[in-house]
Amino acid sequence: MPSFPKTVQGKMPRVLGNTRYPGRTIKKRKGSNHMSKMDILTTQFKDGKVTRRQFIEGATSLGLTTAAAVTMSATIAKASPKKGGNLRFGLGHGSTTDSTDPATYENGFTNTVFHAVHARLTEVTSDGGIGPEMAESWEASDDAAVWHFKLRKGVEFHNGKTVTPDDVVASIVHHTGEDSKSGAKGILGSIQDVKADGDTVSFTLDSGNADFPFLMSDYHLCILPSSDGKVDTSGVGCGSYKLDSFEPGVRATLSRNPNHFDGRGNFDSGEMLSILDSNARQNALVTGEVDVIDRIDTKTAHLLKRRPGISLKVTAGTQHFTFPMLTDMAPYDNNDLRLAIKWGIDRKQLLETVLNGYGAIGNDSPIAPSNRYYHADMAPKEYDLDKAKFHMKKSGLGNITVDLSAGDAAFAGAVDAAVLMKETLAPVGVNVNVVREPSDGYWSNVWLKKAWCACYWGGRPTEDMMFSTAYQAGVDWNDSNWNHAKFNELLLAARAELDSNKRRAMYYEMQEIVSTEGGVVIPMFSSYVEGISDKVGIPEVTAGNWGLDGGRALERWWFA
Repeated sequence: MPSFPKTVQGKMPRVLGNTRYPGRTIKKRKGSNHMSKMDILTTQFKDGKVTRRQFIEGATSLGLTTAAAVTMSATIAKASPKKGGNLRFGLGHGSTTDSTDPATYENGFTNTVFHAVHARLTEVTSDGGIGPEMAESWEASDDAAVWHFKLRKGVEFHNGKTVTPDDVVASIVHHTGEDSKSGAKGILGSIQDVKADGDTVSFTLDSGNADFPFLMSDYHLCILPSSDGKVDTSGVGCGSYKLDSFEPGVRATLSRNPNHFDGRGNFDSGEMLSILDSNARQNALVTGEVDVIDRIDTKTAHLLKRRPGISLKVTAGTQHFTFPMLTDMAPYDNNDLRLAIKWGIDRKQLLETVLNGYGAIGNDSPIAPSNRYYHADMAPKEYDLDKAKFHMKKSGLGNITVDLSAGDAAFAGAVDAAVLMKETLAPVGVNVNVVREPSDGYWSNVWLKKAWCACYWGGRPTEDMMFSTAYQAGVDWNDSNWNHAKFNELLLAARAELDSNKRRAMYYEMQEIVSTEGGVVIPMFSSYVEGISDKVGIPEVTAGNWGLDGGRALERWWFA
């Protein structure tokens, strides 16, 4: 029997200990542990124990000016969560091929809807760490190859059925079968066995994985009701909100779950509208048809910022814009062509023109500066016509013409980015024919289908999750069909390595391999830029692993 360390109460074991999290650095609060009179008064006002008038009178008696006390009361009132109301979202995602089956979730519409409807074993917290959701605690063997998750007791699905460990097992197995096309299949490939034992679900892996609790937070891995080992994918969950209606690529409505296990959710209900056109989305916010929009077109962000009653929210994280090439098809099976393209694009121009500075330059690796093992010393690829021509000549292809598919569904400005790439690649000998694709059906008809296209990725909180989802050989979401023996070998070794320094060296080498030999052009990391009505209250710290507070705005925000 393996020996187990002390139970980890919703935290990572010491082998993953770090103070840096995606999107932000945690700051420690300084000062006395004793509350001042002002602190006490502020807490009473937040809790509704004193009125606004009493707060202002009390604050002025403690030395604040009346104007300062009034301003402070307004700030506190907005920051204090309240219950009630219907929060309406205008989302720049959605497809008529969307479904309620978690294995099929592939865009921000299903992500945002079903983060509210479902629970997973763990969740990425607002500060970028990992915390408990359906699991109240977990523990690992010394080699991190066996993991035990203790479940909360008495949790109910929206249909009244009690959540059992068997439901958890069936929900995970749903993504691992031979015929599964789930986007999570790649990150679950190391699981050799999953079984229920009392109130615990145990996972046996083929090797150690210090990041395993992070994997269990993946948005596909929803806990679903099951019967005889088969899960119900109709949209019944145990999350903070119940799904009332779902029109794929159009609209979803939700209502707060009164029996949620920890009472999350401040709104009575929520409405998610798929509005793919960025102008229509912004008009919906301006006219008050919706309260929150995502994927703001950065070309017009400055105009929206001037609008009274609307705030612009910018969050740095792991989101990146990409142009994957199918490396098992000519001419993209030629790495010198791929390098010619990578050296022949002007990343600074793309960042300033397409993102208007709302992001950072990418270096053809999906690992973000906010990730723990980001390779900051890797030489950046600047626009270098000589290097691009060198690799083009070395490719032996001569002058070629290629199609590049792009559309607003990929990201706002994707077509503009493709046109800019066309202009800078022409002198290299790569003549790009930009194909503007319709938004509806983009993810089912273009991505993974067309030889070269525009794409976006929300990123992942750990290096292993990102690489295992989109760069590991054979996984369904490897959108360049890339297969690199050394990379695959390092992926398995790094996953099982508990020594942080050795692990870092492996991830550095993997980033170098992907950057120089991979089939994906990653010119820029994009900040999440969202428009929010001033009626909506937001926590001081929000998550950056996905847009809209890690996809959990409906359960974490409130009406001020």
